[in-house]
Amino acid sequence: MLKVGVAGVGHLGKVHTKLWKQVDGVQFVGVFDENGAMGSAAANEFGVENFSSLHALLKQVDALSIVTTTQAHYAVAKAAISEGKHVLIEKPITTTTEQAEELIALAKQQGVKIQVGHVERFNPALIAAEPYLTDPRFFESHRMAQFKPRGTDVAVVLDLMVHDIDVILSLVKSPVKSIDASGVAVVSEQLDIANARIKFENGAVANVTASRISQNPLRKMRVFAKDAYLSLDFGAKSVDVFRLIAEGEHENEGSLTMKLGEIEKGNVPRTIIYEKPDVKDLNPLKYELELFRDAVLHDLRPVVAGEDGLKALAVAEQIIISIEKQIL
Repeated sequence: MLKVGVAGVGHLGKVHTKLWKQVDGVQFVGVFDENGAMGSAAANEFGVENFSSLHALLKQVDALSIVTTTQAHYAVAKAAISEGKHVLIEKPITTTTEQAEELIALAKQQGVKIQVGHVERFNPALIAAEPYLTDPRFFESHRMAQFKPRGTDVAVVLDLMVHDIDVILSLVKSPVKSIDASGVAVVSEQLDIANARIKFENGAVANVTASRISQNPLRKMRVFAKDAYLSLDFGAKSVDVFRLIAEGEHENEGSLTMKLGEIEKGNVPRTIIYEKPDVKDLNPLKYELELFRDAVLHDLRPVVAGEDGLKALAVAEQIIISIEKQIL
């Protein structure tokens, strides 16, 4: 039985608390928040213990969800890891790569796991799309959110865009060659809108846009891979696939399939088909928590380990630097 607690019970911290109580093989211990009133309110809402200090909570748990402000990730994670506790740190892992590197080194020294909360990795739309994502060559993503004060302590690149950066890095698996980016602060002191063009050593390209002052929320990604085009909607949890198949090649089972026509490619006749893959009905965040539990209990590498969070953060930092150069 894994004993778990939550540090930080704002909106997302409350969601962690609610879902942890539903995860099998876990004993939920309690919560802590620097704002004592918020901690008390959350404890009363979910019928759990409210701890008066982080240290007091850490003494009672094996693992901790860190759902504080981004600025506090490093200090809270360092305290937990130093006491030999496994940590699930909401994205981004920290505010600087130096902080992330220090936490990763400390976790190895202490023999504990770090998982980073890049929840889109657990989105059923992405999971359903994975069989088609061989050798992706071009990405176009749009992540738009209505303005909310929470999250504005960091640039939109770290607040929103980092989700898509992480997904793209997990699929391309090639070093970044160059980054050209632009952005602007509109309603906060940090960047509120940003666009980046990321080129990889293997020739893949990603055009990534994020905004937190949109009228309507949007979380979509288009991917052009070998003989395939995919449209993913992370919000609706759906995926559409258009691809070429050779004669004798079968459609994937579990997909709604429609033949759209034929084309000749390399003097070989191909069939153009549309597929609507079956998407599992699952809660991405709960699934993320369950896999973190498994990583700890069975000594597995987390799906999104600290090193993955570091890679996404490093690219995000380069994007912010590129934008700052444009502004200056």
